[in-house]
Amino acid sequence: MSTLNFHFHKSQQEVYNSPARFKVVVAGRRSGKTHYAAINLILEGLKNQSPRGYDMIDSYVYYIATSLPAARKNIWKKLKRIARPILTNPARDIKEKDMTIVLPNGRHIICLGADDPESLRGPSLSFACLDEYADMHPDTWEMVIRPALSDMDGSALFIGTPKGKNHFYNLYMYATDPKNPDPEWEGFTFTSASNPMISASEIASAKRSMSKEAFEQEYNASFRTKASKFFDPKDFRTMDQSAYRRMDPDGTVYIAVDPNGFKDVNGLSRSQLERLDQTAIAVVKVTESGWYVLDMIHGRWGVRETSLQIIRAAQKYRPAKVGIEKGALKSAIMPYLEDQMRRLNVFPNVVELTHGGQRKVDRVIWALQGRFQNGRITFVQHEDGPEDDWIDFVKGQLLDFPDPLSHDDAADALAYIDQISSTVYSMEDWEDNDYEPLDEVSGY
Repeated sequence: MSTLNFHFHKSQQEVYNSPARFKVVVAGRRSGKTHYAAINLILEGLKNQSPRGYDMIDSYVYYIATSLPAARKNIWKKLKRIARPILTNPARDIKEKDMTIVLPNGRHIICLGADDPESLRGPSLSFACLDEYADMHPDTWEMVIRPALSDMDGSALFIGTPKGKNHFYNLYMYATDPKNPDPEWEGFTFTSASNPMISASEIASAKRSMSKEAFEQEYNASFRTKASKFFDPKDFRTMDQSAYRRMDPDGTVYIAVDPNGFKDVNGLSRSQLERLDQTAIAVVKVTESGWYVLDMIHGRWGVRETSLQIIRAAQKYRPAKVGIEKGALKSAIMPYLEDQMRRLNVFPNVVELTHGGQRKVDRVIWALQGRFQNGRITFVQHEDGPEDDWIDFVKGQLLDFPDPLSHDDAADALAYIDQISSTVYSMEDWEDNDYEPLDEVSGY
């Protein structure tokens, strides 16, 4: 048997050296992700024992693309070329029809498509590579592949180019979350520039000829690609709470609620949970100079917890009105809300919000775009730190809006403030000292 000869570039080597069981690689075009995947498939297939010492002869290695034609196009030719020198009998061990390679130790590497996830069920797996996971149904991993890895303590590699904030994005964020690190998971980024075979001049040429969004996605492997056409990061203004208190702007506080779901989240998988919308409660002080966003309370709650969150917000901020979006969810929440009012002795003025036949995109843009562009919306940071998670939550949704793959709960709730609030005018605009009613009774 010949020696398997290969080399990794720096970014590929970093992934290979990681001890993480599950690796998520977000990659730019031509960054070398497929080359890395092919070598990794062979190296994993050459292993004879699981981490716990079990014989893996009957456990398979899977390469999973979005479809069988995609698997044949993406990796099959490269996989055959790399594996051929180590095969005992390439004519026998490379099975074209089934896209299967039988390694010298008797183990199988199989290339498959995820267009029918149920067809992937059955065999024990020691390793799986999911290529362009963003284009697969999330159940491919959670309901099919993940359980198949359990008996051999198998590992997995997810690779792909960003395509909006979907389940691939959620998986990458989980793998790189510094607040809740999971030692079994690690995330990596391959930019196109990390591949030494692509020249700097070629990268520069692509950057000159492509839109900023396309270049960031395809070459820099950035999830922040479907940038909003309507909201610009430079228009987001923030103020610390001490400065806000010193200013003490004269105005009226309003709360707008965009209720979503009331689903019991116990037992849901991570990707199922991330796909659910959240209830968003916007707290805004409306003044002559603009809006001061005091809070955006959000979460995936049951109906009772949602009612409690609304009442707590009303108890804390004392709004003139609490607006709740009209519909079945409002009808479901009102009995609980009334119970909470009586229990806590807090009785806010609850009014009904409607979309008025407007499309959500139009309603959000008309309510918020001009205000942001003219510096009339300011986020007031809480005292617990300069970077509040709730502010990032709102900004993230607005900067993705109206990407259909992203949530817009916060954008919707904030836009409803425009409907619920009374427009504040300066009395100077209405002074008319020459006016005298012609009739004291009718007034005109």
